Amino acid sequence: MAAPIDTHVVLPVAVEEVVAPMRRYVLLNTVLIVAWIQGLHYAHAIALTSDTYDLYRSGRWMWSFVLSLAISLAAYIGGLPETATSRRDAAKRMALAIGAGIGLVSLAQLGLGSALLPRAVVGLTPLTLVPWTLIAWNLTSDDAQRKASSDRVLAVVEADLAGDLRTEVSFSRTSQVTLVAALPSTELAGQDTDQPLVELARVTRATIIVLDGIAQATPAIVRQAAILHEDGVRIRTLSMFYEQWLGKLPLADLERVSLMFDIQEVHRTLYGRAKRLADSMVALLLLPVLAVVGVAVVAANLLGDRGPVLYRQQRVGKDGAVFEILKFRTMTVGSASGDRDEWTTEDDARITGIGRILRRSHLDELPQIVNIFRGELSIVGPRPEQVAYVEELSSKLEFYPLRHLVRPGLTGWAQVNMGYVASEADAFQKLQYDFYYLRHQSLWCDLQVLARTARGAVLLGGR
Repeated sequence: MAAPIDTHVVLPVAVEEVVAPMRRYVLLNTVLIVAWIQGLHYAHAIALTSDTYDLYRSGRWMWSFVLSLAISLAAYIGGLPETATSRRDAAKRMALAIGAGIGLVSLAQLGLGSALLPRAVVGLTPLTLVPWTLIAWNLTSDDAQRKASSDRVLAVVEADLAGDLRTEVSFSRTSQVTLVAALPSTELAGQDTDQPLVELARVTRATIIVLDGIAQATPAIVRQAAILHEDGVRIRTLSMFYEQWLGKLPLADLERVSLMFDIQEVHRTLYGRAKRLADSMVALLLLPVLAVVGVAVVAANLLGDRGPVLYRQQRVGKDGAVFEILKFRTMTVGSASGDRDEWTTEDDARITGIGRILRRSHLDELPQIVNIFRGELSIVGPRPEQVAYVEELSSKLEFYPLRHLVRPGLTGWAQVNMGYVASEADAFQKLQYDFYYLRHQSLWCDLQVLARTARGAVLLGGR
């Protein structure tokens, strides 16, 4: 038997297998925080104060409930548990989350003129929640390490697809497992054994077998995959592997699958209307924020790189309609043309000092609240591209305009998974994430994108 190849290539853990433990943690964390703070508040009501009161009849329990949710949300946005690098880091992030939650509730009480959250509850909260965070971090980090050390992938794919697979992996930001072999079905058929796939899988201790279209159409390989399946090895098509592990759809399959799924915004009227209503409400709420930040940006421009505060550019929106997108200018004056900008890299020399801060905090995108209010943008959706790039990419990929069936977004699945688009190759990568979003568009997916965008902004993680 030929020796297995590509034994040092690395692949990420399945998106669903990382998200599932995280969802369980977030749910468990929220439930425990709510229960614990409610318990503290109840203890205060019946024993920790001389003026006892009925917590639930008085309605004061709502303040501890709001505090619990605020801390849970701040903890998730702060990167807990999966981005914490150590116990100290996890404890620090939880302390900041607790501070943010207490600060938010304190401001609310100040505005309402009602201090119904006892100081004892506020004081005991950090003393008890930080230790819980350390326990939870240990549990989730141990689980991730066990997953990373156990998953081993054997891919039966043609040579060009194997090359694409390696390229795709370089864009992933998730945890990692090992690709123990990647070879075409013809190489397997040339082995001097009756069950080459079974033997190779057992020699390499593969736990996941990935089959491309040719492998799936080869009866001998399918029979061997069935044997491995009975042994507990997971079997996936190449498309399923991309979708479940990488959070995208493979470029080679986009044309074939582009019509084979419903798009919520197109095929579910209620979702589209609800999303548009939510966009309008959020835009109205954020207009005062835009005004305040706009004043600060004007002042910074006067002190630094003088020039237009806003940057305007033609972009392609829903149904191919062209609109003018608005941003705070982040580059030196004259460094970009209006029709076709060069691809921007994260450390682009044209970015000004204040522009770098605006980009890393995503505040440069804030003027697009006006685009959202006009109905040209949604809060979540595929990012709109420049007209020239759309024409170029549409000439190379016939199915590219399908991304314009939905309203483009201020942020999107591609942005939280790969950041900057700095080349045409990146644009193809982005398209695969965009099609994943089209296929999975839902309220839950939109909330995930928003939470991860907020996390990136809070941690100054850039785009």
